[in-house]
Amino acid sequence: MKLAVLAATVALCGWAASGAAAAARDVAPVVSSNWAGYAAFGTPDTPLTFTSVTATWKQPKAMCDVGTPTYAAFWVGLGGYGESSTAVEQIGTESDCDASGNPRYTAWYELAPVPSHRINLTIRPGDTITTSVNIAGADVLVQIKNRTRRTSFTKHLTLETPDLSSAEWIAEAPSTCGASGRCRVLPLANFTSVAFSRVATIANGHGGTLTDPAWTAQPIQLVPDQGRLFFGTPGSQSTAGALPGAVAADGRSFSVAWQADATSG
Repeated sequence: MKLAVLAATVALCGWAASGAAAAARDVAPVVSSNWAGYAAFGTPDTPLTFTSVTATWKQPKAMCDVGTPTYAAFWVGLGGYGESSTAVEQIGTESDCDASGNPRYTAWYELAPVPSHRINLTIRPGDTITTSVNIAGADVLVQIKNRTRRTSFTKHLTLETPDLSSAEWIAEAPSTCGASGRCRVLPLANFTSVAFSRVATIANGHGGTLTDPAWTAQPIQLVPDQGRLFFGTPGSQSTAGALPGAVAADGRSFSVAWQADATSG
């Protein structure tokens, strides 16, 4: 991957406590260096195969200042959470700031660890975005709809061994990677907050929301340089992080709030 190419690279956050699956509100957050949101998965004794994930959000406005460029990605995906994971299939958007304080809004998809692909779709703050990943065998279907502008992107991809061990709904500090493949986390843009709604997933043919007892829904807090990374190494000099809120009683929605200093404890 070339230097300065952005990829919504996942953090490996570790398993929740083993045992019976728990409702999202009963699980304590784990810490990641670049993720904030929720992951759903089975247990080591009872693994699940996730084949579909979806959510809707309003594109957050990037609050930009002159100085260091900052970045924030919002996505849904399958795979990437387990201890032995080496891949994730994901699609989402970004709210970024350049060094001059100018915001930029984009859409992308990625089958990590392969670099992300930019989608030619206009994204503006406040637009209602729906994304999904659906996998059948080696066929990976990624979709994004800008419901505000009535535009969409759909693409079938082939991946012989997709990771289906988890589902995720994430706000992230993306990473930049050099030609050697070594990556570092970029400073998180101030996106204020993002509200994920219409949250749903399918595992072992069973459809449900985050509060479904068929799986564990793990909240994840972003604290720079404090969590284990799956791809790359920590490198952000920023203190900014993000904290997921409680899941709604029906399991269909939650918010992630940006924090100016997530390292102060």
